[in-house]
Parts: sequence; structure tokens; C-alpha cells
Amino acid sequence: MIAVIQRVNNATLYSDGEFTCKIDKGLYILLGVAKGDCESDAVALAEKISKLRIFSDENDRMNLSVNDISGEVMAVSNFTLNANYAHGNRPDYFGSEEPARASALFDFFVERMKERVKYCCAGIFGSDMRTDMSTDGPVTIVMDSKILLKKG
Repeated sequence: MIAVIQRVNNATLYSDGEFTCKIDKGLYILLGVAKGDCESDAVALAEKISKLRIFSDENDRMNLSVNDISGEVMAVSNFTLNANYAHGNRPDYFGSEEPARASALFDFFVERMKERVKYCCAGIFGSDMRTDMSTDGPVTIVMDSKILLKKG
């Protein structure tokens, strides 16, 4: 699983043109589920992300986690994170997990985040999503569960 984590001041998500959810200060996460990913990938990411110290403390040092600031989390599924762009100019997405399995693993990840943070909302898997957000920093981290689990 690949997660792109952005520190945000706020974010609002629309799925198929309809309001889905909103967060205030916290983390906006794009999550890509790859073939072969499993529940342990989701658990590893949720555990690491919930403890990731990327919010500023009173000395303006990135020393605080989303939990330390009572922040919120928004998760959005994104199969394009698994793009293969090595050949030609049109990426392929054959490395992405098939939709039913990807949806189940995305939901599993969201549930693990809900266990670890004060509030977590999510986009609707497979819908056309639009996000309005105010990034903070910007601070953006790309995280790969294979590195956390030492699979690759």
C-alpha cells in the first residue's frame, strides 16, 4: 500500500458531486492498494501514520502527531498511486488491486485509523471525488507499507 499524507488546515470531500465529509486541522491521506497487499499493510500504515510527528510544537519543531493536536483524518482511495510509468507516456495501473479487494482493504484501513484517531472520514470507493483543502506547510510524506513491513 502506498499512502500520500498531507498536513492540512482543513479539507472538504465531495463524491460524485455530493458532500461526503469535512475535517479541520489534521491529515489528508491518499491510499493506493496494490496487488498482493493485505490487512497487515493497512495495520502498519495506520499505526505509523497515527504516530507520525509532523505537527509543530510550541518551539515550531515537528514534534507532534495528529493525536497530540487532537487532529482529524480524511482518507481517499487512489488507484493511480500504483501507476507504472516506465514505458511510454500513458501509465498503466495493472499493479493496482482489483476493485472488490481494494475496496475491502481501503475500508479495513479506514477502520484501523478510526481506532487510532479522534475522527476519521473517508471518500466513497470508486466514486469521482473532489477535495477542497488548505495544505499546511506544505508537509507531504509518501509512505510505503512494504518498507514498514520490510517486504521489498
